[in-house]
Amino acid sequence: MLSTGALRAHLLAARLAGPVATSREDSLRSYRLFAARDPRVLLGLDPEGCWAERDLLALMADRCGVSADPAHVSGPDTIDPERTVAALEAFAARLREVARTRAPVLLGTGHPHRLLGFYATLARALSAAGCVVLTPAQGWGVDVATRFGVRTQCLDYVQGVALVREPGVRPSGSATGAHTHSPLPVRIALGALAESGRPLPELVIGDHGWVCGAGQLGFDAIGLADTDDPALFVGEAEGRVAVAVPLDDGVRSDYYRPLTRYVLDRAGLAAGD
Repeated sequence: MLSTGALRAHLLAARLAGPVATSREDSLRSYRLFAARDPRVLLGLDPEGCWAERDLLALMADRCGVSADPAHVSGPDTIDPERTVAALEAFAARLREVARTRAPVLLGTGHPHRLLGFYATLARALSAAGCVVLTPAQGWGVDVATRFGVRTQCLDYVQGVALVREPGVRPSGSATGAHTHSPLPVRIALGALAESGRPLPELVIGDHGWVCGAGQLGFDAIGLADTDDPALFVGEAEGRVAVAVPLDDGVRSDYYRPLTRYVLDRAGLAAGD
């Protein structure tokens, strides 16, 4: 079992926490856009409160450990590893509960290049525990806003984890997908389940729009978020996201393996290999 001390050391060594690669400039830009209700950073969340930049900075200092000083405007941003560890404990508690009741789950990521392995291991463990890992609307088109304009992408599943990909770029089931913040994939997936009359997920696990989009619709949702993703932490503060884990979401994929082991250990789950 990975100890809390070993996890904390790994978070710092891998720069998942502590000084991270996400820049202060990017984080502050996201807070400005969120305060202006820019959909690119709302990630499908419709905030109830009026979140000014100073409010967001205070929230992110509290939830992530970033500097609360508005005069700090450049350099790497910072995540407090103690906050990451505490959030991973809460994340594991949600996994333990859904596994205990063998409830259906839905997993999806907007970071397939980095986080697919993390979620795929969770999917295997939950499936081995008796949970149904849902894969609705596979192959359906999703009109996603990208920096090149609106592009139709395909909803696909790899090892039980949803992602979107450019149609024809890779065969279905390949482990390469597109980076996206869009909440549309989770809305389409949940809508397909509702229309079919199949069981809805009792927990949605993911990042970006997968968490905020599901939480906005009233589903229990947990996920990972960087310092430039304030929407998940606002959703958590307003009660629509159950757990938001602060960490750098763009490091090497193998750096997330100790985190997977830690949450599975704490949840009492086997890896399902």
